[in-house]
Amino acid sequence: QVRVVESGGGLVQPGGSLRLSCAASGRIFSINVTDWYRQAPGKQRELVASITSGGITNYADSVKGRFTLSRTISRDNAKATVYLQMNSLKPEDTAAYYCNARRVGGSDWGQGTQVTVSS
Repeated sequence: QVRVVESGGGLVQPGGSLRLSCAASGRIFSINVTDWYRQAPGKQRELVASITSGGITNYADSVKGRFTLSRTISRDNAKATVYLQMNSLKPEDTAAYYCNARRVGGSDWGQGTQVTVSS
């Protein structure tokens, strides 16, 4: 099993930037893909971006060119962190952002972090 914790959300003005972190611990080498989802009030949860263990990334059209994923593993191999760098933020990016670590046999979700883009 993998424990997933998101952080980095907050309030930012339109055009600003935030970096979200998704820290996974436990059986990190069982993770095949890490996804970032978001859910705005009254809307369905949507997939924002994904990164494989090999570093291949995919982005939703709505965030392409503005959001960037990266992944690091701690020196002691105890933690894998996926960063979602969000630039040129828009009010429509406002949502709770969730990280999902997919592995063989299941997936593990974090508790989410709120991003609010407002002037």
